[in-house]
Amino acid sequence: MTEAESPTAGPPGAGDVNRTESGLPFESLYGPESLAGFDPAEKLGPPGSFPFTRGVYPSMYTGRPWTMRQYAGFGTAKESNERYKQLVANGTGGLSVAFDLPTQMGHDSDADISHGEVGKVGVAIDSIEDMRLLFDGLPLDEVSTSMTINAPAALLLLMYQLVAEENGVDGAKITGTIQNDVLKEYIARGTYIYPPKQSLRLITDIFAYCKSEVPRWNTISISGYHMAEAGATPAQEIAFTLADGIEYVRAAVKAGLDVDDFAARLSFFFVSRTTILEEVAKFRAARRIWAQVMRDEFGAKKPKSQMLRFHTQTAGVQLTAQQPEVNLVRVSIQALAAVLGGTQSLHTNSYDEALALPSEKSARLALRTQQVIAYESDVTKTVDPFAGSYAVEALTDGVEAEARKLMAQVEELGGAVAAIEAGFQKNEIEKAAYQISRDIDAATRVVVGVNRFQAEEEEPYETPYVDPAIEEQQAERLQKLRAERDQGEVDKHLTALAQAAQGEDNLLYPMKEALRAKATVGEVCNALREVWGVYVPPDAF
Repeated sequence: MTEAESPTAGPPGAGDVNRTESGLPFESLYGPESLAGFDPAEKLGPPGSFPFTRGVYPSMYTGRPWTMRQYAGFGTAKESNERYKQLVANGTGGLSVAFDLPTQMGHDSDADISHGEVGKVGVAIDSIEDMRLLFDGLPLDEVSTSMTINAPAALLLLMYQLVAEENGVDGAKITGTIQNDVLKEYIARGTYIYPPKQSLRLITDIFAYCKSEVPRWNTISISGYHMAEAGATPAQEIAFTLADGIEYVRAAVKAGLDVDDFAARLSFFFVSRTTILEEVAKFRAARRIWAQVMRDEFGAKKPKSQMLRFHTQTAGVQLTAQQPEVNLVRVSIQALAAVLGGTQSLHTNSYDEALALPSEKSARLALRTQQVIAYESDVTKTVDPFAGSYAVEALTDGVEAEARKLMAQVEELGGAVAAIEAGFQKNEIEKAAYQISRDIDAATRVVVGVNRFQAEEEEPYETPYVDPAIEEQQAERLQKLRAERDQGEVDKHLTALAQAAQGEDNLLYPMKEALRAKATVGEVCNALREVWGVYVPPDAF
């Protein structure tokens, strides 16, 4: 046994053991004095009622568990379709689609800029024909589908709707979510296409279209997950995410939409870390802040318009390539935190994701983790089991106060877009990420298997193979598609889309007709690029 593996080594910790991840004081003992002046009626309320601190539904998981999603997508549409069928057969109630980088950036697989990236981090989707293959044989009127797509979100939603209609499923029956949160792309992730003003216009068009055509669809998943993966603290994660949400609501109201007509279809997406107590506090604080913002700032009257419903993914950034089996423990803790925090749906990462795309076995184990929590533990037997906990209520108040302080700073800069253009959120997150890196290097933040409890030898791991021929196959499919389609019909609809982009008409109607005529993702995005241009961040000059 090495010295690093010694069971007599000092106590574990994450950074400063006397501070939370958000930098708040972490007391070694909480008691009644920690909640001096705490008013349960004001701060909590019953589950399913304003301010929704205790959950958005009265019965939460006592009626049925959360939606269990598994994020998957790689290589070709046919390969991904086979994985989806395996997941559905194993009990997955919701699919979550990963797209490759060219698709996320609105480029076709045969574009020069796509070379080397086709099918690498997700599935390649170039046209409605790929979408047909991706969902072939899946019950689209029964399965809820989440799509991690942002700048080209409208295209993927419309192709999904077209495929559903071809299979006899009306748009009113399909359910799911498009991520569609482009503001966080400018802050933390980078897969943006158009400038912020035009991106917001496209998002509000999606809100209006879905209200009429796809009423059960969640039109946006406002994401803090990627900010957390970039290094944001829990308080930064919810502050900047809710600030983005406020910007989307303002844009929709400015475009003439009534807040109660679209707010119920907004959803959020957060990370769940291994720090259970602060994560539970974070989720509860986020619900409380959002309810008050929607009621007091926007005048939302319907309870569903005030609810913060969210999807959670366990923290990929906390997974390690060293001793990857230990990630099973991390993911279990993270999943438990999400459930105790009241998530509406959950994706559990596979233990081997720090090494490669998940294997079939590891993806099944990730799903089984959720199923054990749901069906073998007792956390689903009562609603919000941490309510009234001295520690959790004090942490909830602390995270809320810190998040509100950051949100006020965003407002002082003129709102989320103005703050993005000033680099505020990005700078704050980068400072937090730098501190985490320093803590890990100094071993004041313990990462098991990395800076403590290392193994003398690592077992070899066989990574799944991604065939480079996928790029050539997609190029051949595109060549065939372009040769067989009615090019005049495609050009007509692309011209109509460009004209709509110059005016004020809803973009999704001409976009849908272009996709129906077999226009490609790249062609549709290029039609908008020619009108709107592309965004260049200020620090790129």
